[in-house]
Amino acid sequence: MTDTIPEELARGLRYLPEANEEERAAFLTSARAHWSAAGGPERLAPPERLAWTLVREGRLDEVVTLLRYQREHPGGFQVRGLRRARAIFPGVGQVPLRGAEDLPVRTKLTELEWQEDGRLLVRGWAYLANVPVAERPRLPRIGLAWRKGSRRRVPFTVRSVRMPEATAASKQALHCYDWSGFEFLLDPAKLPGGGKPGVCHIGLVLPGPGGPHGAQLVKNVVGSGGHTQVQHTTEGRRLVAGFDSKGRLQITFDALPAEITGHRQDGSVLELTVRRHAANVTKLQIGEHHYTVAEDGTVRVPMARLQEVESPHGKTHDWHCHVLLPDGSKRRANVSRDFAAGAYELPGGREVALTTDGPGLLKMHDRARQPVVDSLSWTPEGTLLLEGVYTGPGEGAKLVLRHGGQHEEKHLPLSFDPQTRRFSAEVRPLEMATYEPGVTLPLRKGRWYFSFRAEGVTTHRRDVPVKLRADLVGRLPLEHYEGPRGYRIQRRYFDRIYLEALSPLGEDERGAYRQHVLRTEFTPRQKELPLREAVFYNSFGGKQFSDSPRAVYEELVRRGVEVEHLWSVSDGQVRLPEGVTALEWHSKEWYEALARSRYVVTNVGLGDWYTKREGQTVVQTWHGTPLKKIGADLLGTPKANPAYIASLPHRFRQFDITVSPNAFSTPIMKRAFCAEGEVLESGYPRNDMFHSPERVAVAAKVRETLGIPEGKKVVLYAPTWRDDQRHGGQRFKLDLQIDLAAAERELGEDHVFLFRKHPKILDAIPGAGEGFVYDVSGYPDIAELYLLADVLITDYSSVLFDFAHSGRPMLFFTYDLEHYRDTLRGFYFDFTERAPGPLIKTSGELIASIRDIDTVADAHKDRYADFVRDFCEPSDGLATARVVDRMLELGGV
Repeated sequence: MTDTIPEELARGLRYLPEANEEERAAFLTSARAHWSAAGGPERLAPPERLAWTLVREGRLDEVVTLLRYQREHPGGFQVRGLRRARAIFPGVGQVPLRGAEDLPVRTKLTELEWQEDGRLLVRGWAYLANVPVAERPRLPRIGLAWRKGSRRRVPFTVRSVRMPEATAASKQALHCYDWSGFEFLLDPAKLPGGGKPGVCHIGLVLPGPGGPHGAQLVKNVVGSGGHTQVQHTTEGRRLVAGFDSKGRLQITFDALPAEITGHRQDGSVLELTVRRHAANVTKLQIGEHHYTVAEDGTVRVPMARLQEVESPHGKTHDWHCHVLLPDGSKRRANVSRDFAAGAYELPGGREVALTTDGPGLLKMHDRARQPVVDSLSWTPEGTLLLEGVYTGPGEGAKLVLRHGGQHEEKHLPLSFDPQTRRFSAEVRPLEMATYEPGVTLPLRKGRWYFSFRAEGVTTHRRDVPVKLRADLVGRLPLEHYEGPRGYRIQRRYFDRIYLEALSPLGEDERGAYRQHVLRTEFTPRQKELPLREAVFYNSFGGKQFSDSPRAVYEELVRRGVEVEHLWSVSDGQVRLPEGVTALEWHSKEWYEALARSRYVVTNVGLGDWYTKREGQTVVQTWHGTPLKKIGADLLGTPKANPAYIASLPHRFRQFDITVSPNAFSTPIMKRAFCAEGEVLESGYPRNDMFHSPERVAVAAKVRETLGIPEGKKVVLYAPTWRDDQRHGGQRFKLDLQIDLAAAERELGEDHVFLFRKHPKILDAIPGAGEGFVYDVSGYPDIAELYLLADVLITDYSSVLFDFAHSGRPMLFFTYDLEHYRDTLRGFYFDFTERAPGPLIKTSGELIASIRDIDTVADAHKDRYADFVRDFCEPSDGLATARVVDRMLELGGV
């Protein structure tokens, strides 16, 4: 859609398949009025162009068919016609395509590297959107080079290579682009211009519908394909493989008037060494100051002039160094091939760093002192060894790995020698520590950036980034593989290094296209095979060994039921007991288990693509008591998703049993989830642990695992997320309104504070790990934390319904009650009248309530008892037995 289409009209089209006759008629009237004033939809993308054309013609049934196809393949279509290309939409029609506007070229460089023979290796992928390249192209791809300002094109040979990562990166399920990869070697001697100074552009010509299509090669974000590469040729001349302002590849033939070859400190002076290629270069400019280049090529700069920032934690100040030319012009100073980076201490914890970047410029920074790695390697056993120099406060510092997407942190020990100022560290990505001593898990997939954190610092805001010495960047990537796991050291922003944990899925399992094949082709074949006497468990999308599926597993083991136990595990992040087989989320084995297991036990949906087979018994244990409105009960509100709501009957038709925790929830689940099948009001199996004879022992083990001192009371804080506090997408901010420092002052002597973030919240918790605040967001099972907690603080999270089984006090930190209730979410009942504890607005009041919790609890005991009666029955420790009895009965056992 474009911005010219009103949002209400766009929403009407999006959910037209779910609209009734009256809504369709109103939509058609509004749409025709809009397009009669706005003209035609010719400027829209092909699917939208066709959709609105059909709307204007009143062919709404065909619009619905088109929209259903687009939901499965957003923006996707088949292309036909060599001369006159057109988009084909099954069951609807076709749309003429307008060349590059409707068939844009997608390109990405993955590798850019000068070879020893002087040629440039270029690798990447390039394809026309919606034109598959599943097999090696029959028609050749042609490379073209041309001089800026010239119409002459010089062709060169391009080799097609297979790159399945192109298909995975396309994020679509309709087309395969495996053979869109390309590779070529550029010989600078054969480029137009004869090596004279200037810029040469590089592109590809791709055969395709409607004739040949030109493709400019676009830089990557990371790695050599995302950074400029310099090749020094003869004295004072070099070749720069870089990018224009739009990130497109170009080759620059450059003649240097001078190069910076070295540097050293001479007392209070920084001395630069200049190699002149033009005799008339006599001055450098650094900042606003001019410096004379002596006969011997030295330039002396007072160190005091290179400090602009006094705070050790202040922002980096860049000093630009220019070579002044006789005609009055100037250009940025470049470094020589053998230039070595270095840094010199400035007062106040600062340093002046001299380094370089991809284009080979001299980079001078007044910055906080930074660690620079000068040795980096993998051992055969999979340990990453880092060594380097750090002139900052290294004693007591730790190495922090911070996830670039999830903001999760791993803290590792750091060895530091204050005499030599050298540091070293070891990273074992396959063996990262967990809450339980001696138990490790592999590093979560994604990019983990390296930083130093000074002793006593509790947040990331003053972390110091770890850099790689500039002359070593060409050694990356460094990779290590161990079974299905792969790890790669790579760089961003030229010299900022990170450790990338690769996906454990195989080449034929990664990306939307491969997943579509596994669902539509592989799974049906598996359903033709006999059922296995197995239980396939899914807890929160493979993220945990927890919740009601865990309770069902433990009950089956207690009874000695002879079945295989298969557990969904996402990214290897779940530790399972002996005898349970881990199946990587969305792997082939995962799909096979879902298709062939006699029993499936899940606490979340399985997707509208899933259809259970005959003979299977599927138990939906679900995972909460609804306070906030859900599913079909959101119809008529801005939060409603009519397409999802329309899919609910099918989704819940796949479940033989849907478990309800109480009488309050049963009618809501039937109505909101459109659950037509059996709703078993058994209570949640996960809450049986409140009645377990082992609950005291479990609590003691959790206390020991977390390292909480005996005698200290435990406060558990488990808030939900705020829909209007987002980093973007489904990544939410930590809306921290508790003054944790004040809480520690008032309560730290005899309390600890366990902070359990919602999985959608990313930000780190300030002060965690320093003795009072414990970040338990990654603890495997919140149920075990309930057993340990003396007091629960929450807000509108459904954890309140579970914790009420304990009978222990609850406090409700509802600082935004009116906004949350009236603007963000609606409630099923009057929370202000029914909450089994006080509703608290301020941090000070919350701290005071914790301190005087016995009095607070006594004041709310009657309302607590009413709440337990209405929302916690049945509560007899037999919920799991009831669920398993019914499950086995349906399964014929």
